[in-house]
Amino acid sequence: MDIVGKKYIYFAISLLVLIPGIVALALWGLNTSIDFSGGSRIVLSLPKEVNSENIETIKTAFKEENVSISTIQKSGSKIYVRTIPITQEKRTKIVGSLQKNIKGSKQERFETIGPIIGKETALNALKALVLASVIIVLYIAWSFRSIPKPASSFRFGICAIIALLHDVLVVTGIFAILGHFFHVEVDSLFVTALLTIIGFSVHDTIVVFDRIRENLKRMPASSFAEVTNESILQTFTRSLNTSLTTMMVLFTILLFGGESLTWFIVALLIGIASGTYSSIFNAAPLLVVWHEFSLRHSGKDKLN
Repeated sequence: MDIVGKKYIYFAISLLVLIPGIVALALWGLNTSIDFSGGSRIVLSLPKEVNSENIETIKTAFKEENVSISTIQKSGSKIYVRTIPITQEKRTKIVGSLQKNIKGSKQERFETIGPIIGKETALNALKALVLASVIIVLYIAWSFRSIPKPASSFRFGICAIIALLHDVLVVTGIFAILGHFFHVEVDSLFVTALLTIIGFSVHDTIVVFDRIRENLKRMPASSFAEVTNESILQTFTRSLNTSLTTMMVLFTILLFGGESLTWFIVALLIGIASGTYSSIFNAAPLLVVWHEFSLRHSGKDKLN
């Protein structure tokens, strides 16, 4: 199985997955929850499935209190209403009006986050992602410092980050599409999912990279491409089994974990699948591309 020899095919597959998500991010962005944008959210429970008449009644109740609704979504007998920040007094009046006009309705949850706190949360999330990436590059560069020349530990770190960014873009791109067409919101749990995906992706990539480092010493007569391909094949089953067993557990949580965890688990499932793919078909082959380019640029003919 020549994975490295078909590396450009695998790169093209990644691009086909990434491009729609990148376009969606550029056009629509992520549908952020009040965790990031600020505002109030009320979850209402009705005695039966929501209909258009219920929706109009709810809109009227908010309009009477001069509260602008940002989004209103329904799921079975539940309605999720997102608005500008509202006071407890207005909330009480709105809920009272709804309970009067829709018999059996009740408020299940209410939360308010100010715009300043929302911006701070978004900024802290970005800082966490950047800091994690920098630490990973430095750690890999240090851990692989004894790798045989002309291979570079710095390249290993950069390729790991590129694979990591690939996985983050895949997840955020898909959620941009889901947010636009299905009104799926990203919240603080989504950031937790991204950080978890980063950790899993790097772990999977380092397993392959570590085997490359070992085989460079064991196979001194082989080219870098041959060593890399052999290392991928040696770790292929382990990487696949680790991902599949993890995804089985996540599927179980998705089925029985409750509605609040649904999109968190979906993000993890997408990220782990992407992380497994990028570690095998992107990160290591990208090392070969960089290595061969460096040798051509330096005027050397041998690739080992």
